[in-house]
Amino acid sequence: MIDEHTDSEAKRSGSFWRELPILLGVAILVAVLVRAFVLQTFYIPSPSMEHTLNVWDRVLVNKLVYDFREPRRGEIVVFKAPADWQSGTEGEDFIKRIIGVGGDHVVCCDAEEHLMINGHSLKEPYIYTDADGKQDPAADEKFDITVPAGRLWVMGDHRSASGDSLEHWEQTEDIQEATIETDAIVGRAFTIFWPVGRATWLSVPSGFDGVPAPAAAN
Repeated sequence: MIDEHTDSEAKRSGSFWRELPILLGVAILVAVLVRAFVLQTFYIPSPSMEHTLNVWDRVLVNKLVYDFREPRRGEIVVFKAPADWQSGTEGEDFIKRIIGVGGDHVVCCDAEEHLMINGHSLKEPYIYTDADGKQDPAADEKFDITVPAGRLWVMGDHRSASGDSLEHWEQTEDIQEATIETDAIVGRAFTIFWPVGRATWLSVPSGFDGVPAPAAAN
């Protein structure tokens, strides 16, 4: 006599093993699509964003957000570095904070050595502070620029250790060379997820709240 209970279990087991490759294939496809179009992880290889982001921190990047709106001041973004910014690795990704968007007038500095954006003094408590409590200056050289339309002025939080818009402005005094195209952005870094002890949201600092819109061009 056939044990129908055992026969049913055998059929279910056989069905599972036949379907497993399909399930694995679907899972891999979903993972690839998510990485390509929605979310991607990046690790921090340099000290240019300390101590907001430390070396070997891992961040999660939203790759869809700028399909629906423009980048905003204060957001931390991953972008494809312009050729002149790269250290030799083709297609190198950089991570910096957006300071100025198209049309913004960015100046260093006010009487208290803060950057000014469209006449608004920017308080930046996130700028790197060393073990002795000494904070980097907002910029190591005075400048007065207007960000071209469709481009971004980006800076690292560790101002003295960042290859960013200011460094390339000092080298070239060419505003196109010193800024990045909005289209070069890979996505917005919105959280540190590793190491677990440093996990946090990467929100826009409150100092950017009062920055007015740029004056209309004449």
